[in-house]
Amino acid sequence: MKTVGVIGGGGAGLCALRHILDTEDMQPVVWEKAHELGGTWVYSSNIGSERNGLSIHSSIYQNLRTNLPKNIMGFPDFHFPSEGEPFCHHSEVLKYMQDYANKFNLLQHIKFGHHVENVSCDGEIWKVTVCELSSQVRSTTACDALIICNGHYSVPRIPQIKGLENYKGLISHSHGYRLPCAYKDKTVVVLGAAASGIDISKEIATVAKEVYLSHNREDSVKCGLPGNINEVKGVTEYTDEGFVFGTESKVHADAILFCTGYEYSFPFFDSSCGVLIENNQVMPLYKQIIHSKYPTMGFIGIPHDSLPFAMFHFQALYFIATLKGQIVLPTEEEMLKTTQEEIKTKEASGIPAKHYHNIRLDLFSYMEWLAQECKVEPLPPCFKKVWDKVECWKGQRELNGTCCGAN
Repeated sequence: MKTVGVIGGGGAGLCALRHILDTEDMQPVVWEKAHELGGTWVYSSNIGSERNGLSIHSSIYQNLRTNLPKNIMGFPDFHFPSEGEPFCHHSEVLKYMQDYANKFNLLQHIKFGHHVENVSCDGEIWKVTVCELSSQVRSTTACDALIICNGHYSVPRIPQIKGLENYKGLISHSHGYRLPCAYKDKTVVVLGAAASGIDISKEIATVAKEVYLSHNREDSVKCGLPGNINEVKGVTEYTDEGFVFGTESKVHADAILFCTGYEYSFPFFDSSCGVLIENNQVMPLYKQIIHSKYPTMGFIGIPHDSLPFAMFHFQALYFIATLKGQIVLPTEEEMLKTTQEEIKTKEASGIPAKHYHNIRLDLFSYMEWLAQECKVEPLPPCFKKVWDKVECWKGQRELNGTCCGAN
């Protein structure tokens, strides 16, 4: 009986656990530092740190709704309830995950309140050291395989801005945003115009004096912005005259809010694991899942701009099939070569290497390839039809919600 460790009890971890339990020769062990399942979908009104000193994991804010309709957002074989709004409140997503865990009897296999502190590679064994938070007792488990499901929406990415150290106003990141009340009657710079930047700008604008939505997108947001939101170029520096946008306009602001995304982070790996993060790429991964040098380690949920739950489903099936020998992996050299070819192909199409994990344009071909390799049913064609329609809406900036990775 193989012991398969799973780090994280969010959507990816629950999915991995469910499919491990479908095997007859694998024993799962799941560690989740929170005291409930859900990962990033567990809303907390707190910001900064929990009482135990660990950083708040979730980036959910109080009024967040999904920007994926729930008829394509769920796992392929476990659907969201049909009643209610198509773009649902974050609490409905958490309830859906709880229902999923109950349906497949997952809770008994999850060690809640267990924080993974160290992972090391000892030959063909993964040693996972965890701290039981209530007792502070540490223990180490030897695993034949390890699945990493710790999410990637919890460590803020904050760009370097010349002169920002001299700014005396409020500096924050969307990771710590919960409600707009802190910005009442203020002039606010929101840096970043992806989904969260647009949505949070609109929400802040209901109470703020003025909002400057700062970005370097080629296109303008335009659609649906209230009158007190001004689109400006990206912030280049802060001076005594205020924030400088591009090379021209300047404005004095009471606050700057970074909606600039998140970093991949695996603080528990020691050097023996051979996992690197370079240029926003988690390396060395084959098909964005398999550790090329140590293929008994798999990552679920690394790609973003996806249908997260569906993607988790196919990724988990693929990795487990490799562990069972149902799929024979290429050699390490071949896997590394394939990954480099994929990166070069994206670069040739105008996508920088740092955006390798953005899978939006390749999502359905990627999931179809995984399904074929696993010899399971792919998503029905209606999923892509709805996805394409939603993408069109996003392009017109007519959606009001923001998207989370559901890890």
